[in-house]
Amino acid sequence: MNQLTKKRIGCPYCGETIKVLIDSADVDQQYIEDCQVCCKPIIFLASESMDGDLDVNVYSEDDAF
Repeated sequence: MNQLTKKRIGCPYCGETIKVLIDSADVDQQYIEDCQVCCKPIIFLASESMDGDLDVNVYSEDDAF
């Protein structure tokens, strides 16, 4: 069973803090979701930390990572 985790992220475009649901099945995967405020595409990269917590990094399409 996949677990959904609520996270707060800052949009890399408009800077607004938004709440998102991250699926535990998305760990170590990259996906795109539009900002709920400015509608620009945010690149999400979910990973699991050493202590088992879910970490989420977000990038704009122009960011190199």
